[in-house]
Amino acid sequence: MPLLHHAGLCVRDIELSLRFYRDGLGLEVVSDQVLEADLHPLLGVHTEQVRFIFLGDPASPEAGIVELLDLGSNRIAASGPGPGGPARGLFLLSMRADVPAVLSRLEELGLGGTPRMMPVPRGGFAATVVDPDGVMVELMPPLTAPAETPG
Repeated sequence: MPLLHHAGLCVRDIELSLRFYRDGLGLEVVSDQVLEADLHPLLGVHTEQVRFIFLGDPASPEAGIVELLDLGSNRIAASGPGPGGPARGLFLLSMRADVPAVLSRLEELGLGGTPRMMPVPRGGFAATVVDPDGVMVELMPPLTAPAETPG
């Protein structure tokens, strides 16, 4: 059975997206590289240089990776109905995390927007935030101890 290796996001501002996913969500940089190549045969867009950053948990590679891609902002058109709203195609990224800690870090960084929250059946709560490019990110509590709802 195929396993999801990574989800790639074309980002407008790779440094801002790195702050969101690394400093806010707590993912670790697994790889940060620049590739001198034309990716048109693979991705359908001409490039000369592509920066890509893989983020995840080096101790748990089976958990999957978020890839931030800088293909050149003038080559990628914006799409979707608006920040954090449902759209055809990529709807959201869902991650298990210490939800209160992540929300606190994002608030300190001024990223993620106003979280939407709801209780989950086994205790604790889930939340959604929005990345700098308008992708909704769902935060689910770890499968271990449930998290408390913030104050």
